[in-house]
Amino acid sequence: MKQVTGKRKYLITIAVVSFMFTANILLASDGEAGGGITGSVGIAILAAMVMGFLSHILKQPLLLAYIAAGVVIGPKIGLGFVASERDIETISRIGLILLLFLIGLDIDIKKLRESGASLVATGLSQFVLCVAMGLGFFSLLGYSAGQGRYDLLYLSVCCAISSTAIVVKLLYGKFELDTLAGRITLGILVFQDIWAIIVLGIQPNLANPEILAILLSFAKGGLLVAASLAVSKYILPLVFRSIAKIPELVLVSSLGWCFLVCGAADGMGLSLEMGALIAGVAISTFPYNLDVIAKVVNIRDFFVTLFFVALGMQIPNPLGEPSLLAMAGIASLFLIASRFLAIFPVLYFLKNGNRVSMLTSINLSQISEFALVIAALGFSSGHIGPDILSIVIFIFVITSVVSTYMINYSDSIQKFLNPSLKMIGFKDLPLSKDEDTVTVGKEIAILGFHRTASSLVREIMDLDEGNASGLRDKLVVIDFNPEVHGRLQSLGIKAIYGDIGHMDTLHFAGIHDAKVVVSTIPDTILVGTDNLRMIRGIRGMCPHAKIIVTAESPSRALKMYAEGADYVALPRVLTARHLVSIIDDMARGDEKRLVDLKSGELGMLKTRDEIIS
Repeated sequence: MKQVTGKRKYLITIAVVSFMFTANILLASDGEAGGGITGSVGIAILAAMVMGFLSHILKQPLLLAYIAAGVVIGPKIGLGFVASERDIETISRIGLILLLFLIGLDIDIKKLRESGASLVATGLSQFVLCVAMGLGFFSLLGYSAGQGRYDLLYLSVCCAISSTAIVVKLLYGKFELDTLAGRITLGILVFQDIWAIIVLGIQPNLANPEILAILLSFAKGGLLVAASLAVSKYILPLVFRSIAKIPELVLVSSLGWCFLVCGAADGMGLSLEMGALIAGVAISTFPYNLDVIAKVVNIRDFFVTLFFVALGMQIPNPLGEPSLLAMAGIASLFLIASRFLAIFPVLYFLKNGNRVSMLTSINLSQISEFALVIAALGFSSGHIGPDILSIVIFIFVITSVVSTYMINYSDSIQKFLNPSLKMIGFKDLPLSKDEDTVTVGKEIAILGFHRTASSLVREIMDLDEGNASGLRDKLVVIDFNPEVHGRLQSLGIKAIYGDIGHMDTLHFAGIHDAKVVVSTIPDTILVGTDNLRMIRGIRGMCPHAKIIVTAESPSRALKMYAEGADYVALPRVLTARHLVSIIDDMARGDEKRLVDLKSGELGMLKTRDEIIS
């Protein structure tokens, strides 16, 4: 954490004083502390703003700031600005329903069919393995199931589900959602949501586990899903087509659909949360889903903020329950270990390498908001006592904090643990020094493979087909994405597994004689290095090579040229240069030119097949 300067102390003081002053006004307007929902929501948002501002100054994760805001204003640990449990429950329930609705919007069941064996195998096995390990671990700690209490089962299930909200938010901020580890992580989260739906369907009949009653719950859930999908396919498109040009109605209709399905779920004896998720999944399958997401996302942050602030309000005072806090700490360590044991071996034996297998395990090392829903419903149904609910909440807080830092520093953690993994027998994907691996005769080295590199390879292949330039035979790609390797090898392009952030990787790859070295990945996406450091390393390793790198600003490009780059690509400048002639044609009304251009683009897009789509 960086040292707080005098200016920052001044800003922090102003923020805190402003919060206290405004909070007192809101309290006074309601006549009593936390005496109204309006005052409670206002104080929650104000506290989130102040804590978010402080977290920005102190360089801490924003998500933790929202939870801390709830702790500060809540009745259990903090200042008691919001004291009404009813207000807290209302805020949390609305926020959670909207959160699950938005999670459902992001779930595309169709994409599961396109997923590889790694995702399907891990998605199916992770939950089952984690629950099985949980049953063994918590039984050793003395928990059991029976006589109307299901402590063992609830702890095991809750510790098997990870947080979609936390993971997506952090990976998005790190630009890692579209990496192999990121895609596998999101796929496992989708499977976890499906497992959670199954749990929510069984939960009402847990106290009386009759086969017919459980089957009836599944039948109700299936009926709700089928009805929702039918409406989204045959009715909603007509509704949204008629209001597509009225943004307010699109937003209101989307929320109305969400609460309609929630009401139907409640009427069928299912949970509101399950209804919200089904509503989101149903809309995600119909043609207007992107437009709906674009409209609903405008209020997403508001409700997500309320959810996490309300969660912070409900955190029990750890000083009043030290034994439960200690148990939650032990359970949190078990949860992190169980993610590794359930995910790493499966991905490793499916040839994803140590890095992807470890990063995916790290990404999922926390408990889910769904677990809080399941535990809260279990408490209200009498399946568990307040002690188990408190443990689950403590586990959520502990793992949320710990996993936030773990994800932010996942690359460093993976590099630190990798030697130990190799010592116990988990050999990484090979980067050998024998003749089959070194890049003999390869004149063009592409370091790292992402979207721009994918398009570049496509252009090189098209160029080869047109004039037989032979550039494809001169290519070597160095990257640590195993999926990319298979596609490249099938196209006859040499691919080497390795981390371009390490100069040893480039040394063993044998690029010393390369004539051109290309890095198309900007610094914001590079992990463990940047283009300036790569320029220095390449200059020392192959001094005669021409170096092409990528920058995101003119000032950064100038530094790269000064460091020795031969050409620096600025994607935004290249795009602008391409667009200016098109804009000029449109302004001059050159219809023939525009028709030819559009026709050519459509023809190209329909036939273009890239490694990374």
